[in-house]
Amino acid sequence: MMKVVKALEEEKNEQEKVEQDHAVENKSSYIHLKKFHFIMLLFLIVFLSAGITAVALSFGGEKVVTVGNERSEFNKLYDTFDTLKGKYYTKTDDQKLINGAINGMVEALDDPYSDYMSQEEAKSFHNTISSSFEGIGAEIQEKDGHIVIVSPIKGSPAEKAGLKPNDVVLSVDGQSLQGKSSTQAVMMIRGKKGTKVELSIKRPGQDNPITVPIIRDEIPIETVYGEMVDKEIAKVQITSFSSNTSKELVTTLNDLQKKGMKGLVLDLRQNPGGLLDQAVSISSMFVPKGKVIVKEEDRDGKITEIPSQNAGNPDLPLVVLIDKGSASASEILAAAVKESAGVPLVGEKSFGKGTVQTTTDFKDGSNIKYTIAKWLTPDGNWIHKKGIEPDFSVALPEYATLSIIDPDKALTKSNASTEVQTAQKMLKALGYKPGRVDGFFDEKTKEAVIAFQKANNLKADGVLKGDSTIKLMELLREKIEKNDTQLNKAVEVLKGNIK
Repeated sequence: MMKVVKALEEEKNEQEKVEQDHAVENKSSYIHLKKFHFIMLLFLIVFLSAGITAVALSFGGEKVVTVGNERSEFNKLYDTFDTLKGKYYTKTDDQKLINGAINGMVEALDDPYSDYMSQEEAKSFHNTISSSFEGIGAEIQEKDGHIVIVSPIKGSPAEKAGLKPNDVVLSVDGQSLQGKSSTQAVMMIRGKKGTKVELSIKRPGQDNPITVPIIRDEIPIETVYGEMVDKEIAKVQITSFSSNTSKELVTTLNDLQKKGMKGLVLDLRQNPGGLLDQAVSISSMFVPKGKVIVKEEDRDGKITEIPSQNAGNPDLPLVVLIDKGSASASEILAAAVKESAGVPLVGEKSFGKGTVQTTTDFKDGSNIKYTIAKWLTPDGNWIHKKGIEPDFSVALPEYATLSIIDPDKALTKSNASTEVQTAQKMLKALGYKPGRVDGFFDEKTKEAVIAFQKANNLKADGVLKGDSTIKLMELLREKIEKNDTQLNKAVEVLKGNIK
């Protein structure tokens, strides 16, 4: 391990390619376009197409003049721009039309991982992979026309509020996200530390949306967390693949070695991905030199193999944890160690994101992020929309999948709702006795709430609201962490391999 660590410390990281499926609270988009917007989407081609050296647009009764190699397919575009500029019933904003054309062009790809970002959005994107930002700390993407949570960041306000993968965000502070891109949704969700934002959430399996109030905070991009789970086995969680993740991991592993680490659980659960070069660097720590880490397939079908650049450490027993929140770069790492180093995977099937993106910046600070290739596992498998199956399929306890409860909503005797049912299941999981878990708040449920409130020094009125609701969800989260069935299985597998 020390040899590998040293090699990694000397390695100069490049950040040219972005295998960023979403970027934290970021990326991908799908907006329905009006007819003229669809036409205008071609406008950018004027500036990007090879062979066109200059374009002159006049905005009166004069015709458009092109200089250089004229391309007749743009005539309709020029005519449309002139028509709108000269005859639309109000004055038009040139920059808005141009930005709309660029955005529409990218939208026409029908690729949720390609996106046009304004100056402000591009700045936000770069911040999420390099430093910190202020917001709720949740990874989102556009999926089937909806804004969906991929995963919350560890320790973030989003995680504490109980947001889970596949939660659909319907609105932000009462403003609908219908038709919004994920980039637009990010700008609506983010805000200054200490301010409040309310999300309307629709959770799979739940009939009614719930309102989730969240206090924004500073979200540091610290991506590696390590601890000893017993005297010989360490667990390291990687929450995303940011610009310094491999360096963070090196430091963490060195510290854990000093504490007696003889086996490692690498936790990639709820890891939405990030930078490709970081996934490759980290995979190289565990995959023998020369073995394939990942393959890239371009538009022409040409496949390029990316091999491990380091010696790997076959003497360190390793198990990797994955779940449905493990996406893109985390899937590259999981597939690499599984297929090229024989490392077992434990948990649930991963998300399934098998494409590679890069970004091109414009002089004004805006940029486009677009897909440049498929990525394949070392054995040549394309896991896009399929995910990776673990070697040991292990689910978390049923109570780990319970939905959040709105703290602002009072649950009292004689209420009947899905939120009451959720509260009853939480109480039962924590050792209280609600008597029933069918969603009807009866006398027995009230007694359980009062017992819970007394045990936690809360106002014992039998009403579940505010501090009582927050404390209930907080204690349940702690119980989930203590009774981590997936981690327990990983430790069991490791102990069988430690010599």
